[in-house]
Amino acid sequence: MQDFPPRIATFFTGSDDAPSPDPDTRSPAAFLRWVLGQQKALIALSSLCYGLWFLPQTLGPWIFGRAVDQGIVGGSTTALLGWAALLLLVVLIGSVFGIVSHTLVVRSWLVSLYGTLEMVTRKVAQMGHVLPRRSPTGEVLSVASSDSDEFGALTEIVARAAGQLVSYLTVAFIVLTMSWQLGLLTLVAAPVLLGAALPLLRPLHARQQVERSRTSDLTSMATDIVAGLRILRGIGGEQTFGANYARQSQSAKQAGVAAGIWQAVVEAVGVLLSGIFLVALVWLGTRQVESGDLTVGELITFLGYGLFMVGPIRTFFELAQKGVRSLVSARKAIAIFEQRPPWRPPVAPVALDGSGALHDEASGLTVRPGILTVVVSAVPEQSAAVADRLGRYLPADTEPVPLDDDEAKGRAARRARAARAEERARLAALDEERAGRDWGVTLGGVDLARADLREVRRQVLVSDTGSQLFAGTLQDAVDPHGRLSREQAEHALRVANAEDVYDALPEGWQGQLDERGRGLSGGQRQRVVLARAVAADPPVLVLVEPTSAVDAHTEARIAARVAETRRGRTTVVTTVSPLWLHHADHVVLLHDGTVVAEGDHADLLAADDDYRHVVARALDDDPETEEALR
Repeated sequence: MQDFPPRIATFFTGSDDAPSPDPDTRSPAAFLRWVLGQQKALIALSSLCYGLWFLPQTLGPWIFGRAVDQGIVGGSTTALLGWAALLLLVVLIGSVFGIVSHTLVVRSWLVSLYGTLEMVTRKVAQMGHVLPRRSPTGEVLSVASSDSDEFGALTEIVARAAGQLVSYLTVAFIVLTMSWQLGLLTLVAAPVLLGAALPLLRPLHARQQVERSRTSDLTSMATDIVAGLRILRGIGGEQTFGANYARQSQSAKQAGVAAGIWQAVVEAVGVLLSGIFLVALVWLGTRQVESGDLTVGELITFLGYGLFMVGPIRTFFELAQKGVRSLVSARKAIAIFEQRPPWRPPVAPVALDGSGALHDEASGLTVRPGILTVVVSAVPEQSAAVADRLGRYLPADTEPVPLDDDEAKGRAARRARAARAEERARLAALDEERAGRDWGVTLGGVDLARADLREVRRQVLVSDTGSQLFAGTLQDAVDPHGRLSREQAEHALRVANAEDVYDALPEGWQGQLDERGRGLSGGQRQRVVLARAVAADPPVLVLVEPTSAVDAHTEARIAARVAETRRGRTTVVTTVSPLWLHHADHVVLLHDGTVVAEGDHADLLAADDDYRHVVARALDDDPETEEALR
């Protein structure tokens, strides 16, 4: 049975009896409390083990002092051996629980790290195409990578600090029973020294925010460059974008150096104040030995505890530093996790009939069932917008709002942050308003808004130019749900004319594809995406420019095979390619996003000047197409 990493069940709608375990996104502090609360039993057990690991440092000086007073100064060999045996036992206990505590805290760290990663994955799956409208890609990736590690580090330092606190209080009690002056000094040292360093945490926090923001911007830029690398090479833009990346990298480096300097200052102050405390303890203890208030063994005990107390004090400093870093990361995380999908399930969902007619009120497009309809537009974005509506996708008319402006400081930064929060709230409200009203697209006479979104996705599949391939095997890319037989998968690959991808992979169906299909050419990647869409065999298939990256002869084969395979099933293709129009049962011409003509390809070519102009321009742009038509 797999119990690690644990399953995360966030972002699912819960019932009254089983409320949703979504994270608390009211504030960064509330989110961190939720993260720690998810592992409270494991953190408590780790803290206990840490306390037992510190047992030699907690009791060792006291045992050693008693051994000196009773065994050496007192001249009792029996007492000396007894105290030595007790010290050995304490050391053995500490050794065993040191191993146990390390194992537990690593587990806790990984639970937080992979738990955050899985939450990001679930949030991405839950939000779908809406998330890139709200948050930059770099922010999402940074939460899944660097910020998840910060939350893991927080669970470790909380457990260690709790164990150190128990040791600290135990030591304070021991020294208070020996000397109230030295015990009081030991007891108040940690909070006083920590309070002295607190003013330094504010500038540290500000610089870590800048570092985090610039790092996420760098991640976004790297993602965009990788996604468009082939295009950059085609237009000779590699050096320009490389220079931009280098400048952003240096900016992130400078922010990291600034944050590192302040972190070093905080640590240096911690070491300095710890040293001052140790000197004060030695000086006061020596004076009490001279006055006869302390024995030699008790002085040794105090000196041992003085050295030991440096550890808890530095641990508390580290807790403050990692707490600050975690707050920065938590603010970024809740900007992702607090978002909610704009779709609301209908009160009385209606089943859709995929064999019915598909109608879009905004454009006037009516797709008759069971035939291949090609939508033609001189502006590809207009036909793509129609495809988005047919699949009930929100229009791509907004830009994501970054969380921070790393150049703003103080009050300006707070105003900028508030303005960005308002803009994100405005976008979310706009999306909810669009998704909550009648959609304006009907399938079989039923508006898509009246059906559950999962039902819409089952009935209408939209495959556009933004569709991606994930890292994995070729079989996973074509049949991600594992529903097809070998013959069905091979048929889908053949329809998309993607057999060369299979042949190029040494392991065939089990051959590995890189993320985004980076090892494939643009045409190969597009054909594998098309094979995946064909393999799904939905009642309604909408293809947006499915062959824009292939040559004319390949496009001709694909158009013929798709038309044959989808015969009797509703299929919509947005393209101006005559190779597709040649196989179309029905052709629709859009102008300014509205249907202005429709009919048979040959009739429109002969009778409609606008249609002839759009199609003729496609032929002029690609002479190979005209050759393939012959």
